[in-house]
Amino acid sequence: MNVRPHGRGYGARALAALLALLAVLATWAALPPADATAQEGRVKGWGANDNYQLGGTLTTAKYKPVTIPGATGSDIDSLAAGYYHSLSLLSNGTVESWGRNAEGQLGIGSTAAQEQASTVTGLRGVVAVAAGNHHSLALLADGTVRAWGRNSEGQLGDNSLTQRNTPVTVSGLTNVEAIAAGALHSIAVLSDGTVKAWGYNANGQLGDNTVTNRTTPVTVTGLANARSVAGGSAHSLARLADGTVWAWGRGSEGQLGDNTSTQRLTPVKVDGIATAREISAGVYHSVARLADGTVKNWGYNAFGQLGDGTLTNRPAPIVLDGATNVRAISAGGYHTLVLDRDGKVSTVGYNNNGQLGDGSVANRSTLSTPVNSLSSISLIAGGGEFSLAG
Repeated sequence: MNVRPHGRGYGARALAALLALLAVLATWAALPPADATAQEGRVKGWGANDNYQLGGTLTTAKYKPVTIPGATGSDIDSLAAGYYHSLSLLSNGTVESWGRNAEGQLGIGSTAAQEQASTVTGLRGVVAVAAGNHHSLALLADGTVRAWGRNSEGQLGDNSLTQRNTPVTVSGLTNVEAIAAGALHSIAVLSDGTVKAWGYNANGQLGDNTVTNRTTPVTVTGLANARSVAGGSAHSLARLADGTVWAWGRGSEGQLGDNTSTQRLTPVKVDGIATAREISAGVYHSVARLADGTVKNWGYNAFGQLGDGTLTNRPAPIVLDGATNVRAISAGGYHTLVLDRDGKVSTVGYNNNGQLGDGSVANRSTLSTPVNSLSSISLIAGGGEFSLAG
């Protein structure tokens, strides 16, 4: 180390240099953090926007990710996407919503569509959210469930068929630990591992060995030790504690994964899955993330959403090629999203409105390279013909 003598001139120069350095540091301190994009305008969306699913100016589609207006917090815990609307759960236990609202699915006390995120009325202490075609669900920390939106098939579970523009309590449900919304039905897992379901049941998607709609929850037959559930258009899935997956309801496209195309009024075991950690359901296809970070899916494949390079339906699970080191999955209507542990999002399937986020409207039957402009992502959700990430 070289040391210079302390002369008066040098002291003045040193003081000037120090003041200049402090000015630079002050300027740096005033700049936004390097990850400001992830914090401010954290929620991104792409795909259809004909009902403000992506917020902002009403347009037909966004082929690459855009920022959702109003959903700008850095404290979002989860996302849910319905067919035309979206939900975000904040870490303070409140819920925001945007998009189509003709059926009251935004829960804001009106039926006016919202082009930016708005707070759902009267909800506090929420720990999970789910979105169906035109209805929404919220699980509260006290183990009860709230629902709002379309109720023509009893999917709100309040023993009525009345549309609700603000949240109502689902009848008779306590000790709930997980929820899911199908197109026109709803599902819940209780703390004892049993599963309840309510709403539309023409295909047996409520799993109570009938095809009778239910306006209040009924017990799914024969399931124990369930940990999570998922709902498709007319089928349902449950993941058990042992890593197996069970399915019931419509099976004509192979979405039940039991190597048949048979409708099931009670749960059947999905073939060849023993280490599932997460499940998701699209309109007619199903997806499971396994413990080793790989993904299997099954069912309808007309748009390539199963990612095996074909358009052939699969009645038993197949591996999603190229999906490794996966931390989260989400099935959209006819497309699939995969989030890897590096925070990158890849997509496959139907792309008529740009829901794959690759700048085109070309369908893909193999998993895309990660969506450009997205990084450090921790949340994904697939909607009807749009996608969300945060």
